Amino acid sequence: MTDFNALLDSLSKIARDAGSAILTVYERDDLGVETKDDKSPITEADKAAHDIIVAGLETLTPEIPVYSEESGDIDYATRKDWPRFWLVDPLDGTKEFIKRNGEFTVNIALIEGDTPVLGVVYVPVTGVLYLGGHGVGAFKEESGERGAIQCRERTTPVVMVASRSHGGEAVEKLEAFIREEVGDVERTSMGSSLKLCLVAEGKADLYPRLAPTSEWDTAAAHAVVSAAGGVVVNTAFEPLVYNKPDILNPHFLVLGQAVDSWRFIAPALE
Repeated sequence: MTDFNALLDSLSKIARDAGSAILTVYERDDLGVETKDDKSPITEADKAAHDIIVAGLETLTPEIPVYSEESGDIDYATRKDWPRFWLVDPLDGTKEFIKRNGEFTVNIALIEGDTPVLGVVYVPVTGVLYLGGHGVGAFKEESGERGAIQCRERTTPVVMVASRSHGGEAVEKLEAFIREEVGDVERTSMGSSLKLCLVAEGKADLYPRLAPTSEWDTAAAHAVVSAAGGVVVNTAFEPLVYNKPDILNPHFLVLGQAVDSWRFIAPALE
């Protein structure tokens, strides 16, 4: 199945179904929190969303493998020959979920080769859905209405979105450098993959992620950013790629404008 418009609609339904399961747990007193081998938390909501998404994708495209954060490790020797696969984070922002701040998402991406070409990011608490793909554009859906979104031209103040809890000192250095070079910087914080979506919908110019993430954290929103006219690159300004031997991402930048317009920040990334 290669009709991306049709796939987006199907993915949206799968993401919403997963979001409903997440909210069922979210509304309980006991979230069923456990600790995984890597010391990160997992809840009953993560598991329920994983089951719904995997079942939905296997029915939708039985020929395309699924790699979810909750699948357990899939050896690179197995996945390196996949021409395309689904990359899923059933509940991105588990810590935000546990804090009950609403800033967590369902992420589903289609990877072709080493590139995200289709993605949906669903926010269960608000019902907002971001979606986009190669050749079909990027959209935001809320209150039953779907509208096109796109990255914006950079103006002053530069709006930079940053993590609340990661990469603080490096981000502070970058912010000061941008302020010195081009003028005022306005900084906003957001949880999970919503930071990338703010760039995609033209509400921010830059999201520097100067701390660890994994491929499933970023792939879906990366596809939306690309469809909206932005780029996601490592700190050498090379495209962020997927299906690597190591599932961890390097530090990266989400840019709402062309790469060349941001190369001036390179000294602050050293």
